[in-house]
Amino acid sequence: MINRVILFIIDSVGIGALPDAEKFGDIGANTLGNISKNEGDIHLPNLRKLGLGNIDNIEGIQSWDHPLGAYGKAAEVSLGKDTTTGHWEISGIHLTEPLKTYPNGFPKEVIEELERQIGTRVIGNKPASGTVIIEELGEEHMETGYPIVYTSADSVLQIAAHEEVIPLERLYEICRIARDIMMGDHAVARIIARPFVGALGGFTRTSNRRDFSLNPPEETILDIAKAQGLDVIGIGKIEDIFNGQGITEAVHTKDNMNGVDETINYLQKNNRGIIFTNLVDFDSKFGHRRDVKGYKNALEEMDSRIPELMRHLKDDDIIIITADHGNDPTFKGTDHTREYIPILIYGKSVKNNVNIGTRKSFADIAATIAELLKINSTGKGESFKSLIV
Repeated sequence: MINRVILFIIDSVGIGALPDAEKFGDIGANTLGNISKNEGDIHLPNLRKLGLGNIDNIEGIQSWDHPLGAYGKAAEVSLGKDTTTGHWEISGIHLTEPLKTYPNGFPKEVIEELERQIGTRVIGNKPASGTVIIEELGEEHMETGYPIVYTSADSVLQIAAHEEVIPLERLYEICRIARDIMMGDHAVARIIARPFVGALGGFTRTSNRRDFSLNPPEETILDIAKAQGLDVIGIGKIEDIFNGQGITEAVHTKDNMNGVDETINYLQKNNRGIIFTNLVDFDSKFGHRRDVKGYKNALEEMDSRIPELMRHLKDDDIIIITADHGNDPTFKGTDHTREYIPILIYGKSVKNNVNIGTRKSFADIAATIAELLKINSTGKGESFKSLIV
């Protein structure tokens, strides 16, 4: 019997454009393959041993003769390529309507209502890179105290503020007000607090980011596990993505390595159910900023921690390493890319060198977790449990 499933998200590590990538402007995107092509071979010996290079049609990663785990990839059914859509589908939801986006900024009535409720003007109100907009508007923000509002290709409203100008708790309060406004016809997946520090020319974002999300529209595998008395532990931004729904315990992290540390910490405890980790730096620090070398280095750093994770697995644990979308740092723009995600499965009870093929939905992961833990399924996706154990 399986006691725990560790669902380990390497945020944005896509492995090639999906068949419908043209609809999203993403033909040719391949996060892992294009990093390898641009930077030379990526040194990922531990992920390769688990079968990363054996995934059908993967580019840039050499295969391993006898992988220690099962491996495959999955396509996305839901109409999106953002964090929320990806994680929700992994947890067993299919979104038939894309989440609302604002490629030209937010409507006048939304901004005016936000300004009325927070008692001050805002500046920005356009799609932008977070690091670029704080350099562009940071000085005006420091002089006026007006928060910086911006968006991206994702379903988000982001609010940036210097921690010495708008204290964190006030920034979070402003975001909660924005969350209440951005519902109904204007509902976006997430309101994101983006605090920063420093002086003009040297502003840097801090790890005090907070996400204020919509509740998932349907029951997820997390809700089901929690209702059936299991632990559901969110590490990193998992609690934010699900707005706390289906989570029994959560810890926020400062960076990728802190995320690995916290995962190992929980592996050493006597819990039963799901440990759900997200390593966000790949996406936020390297994908969106189009930092190819930084992305490669971060992948290699994470790969070096895989043996440590494996050592702390108990005999009745299974780890599933996957992603939520792509974010090709070699691609045009600064946004996510519509890609397949890798799936690597390892544990004492998992068969070696098993190819689970190309899954039709990210939700196959949720269906498999349900069958492994002997709990109800969301009804979305097809389990691959029979292939791996």
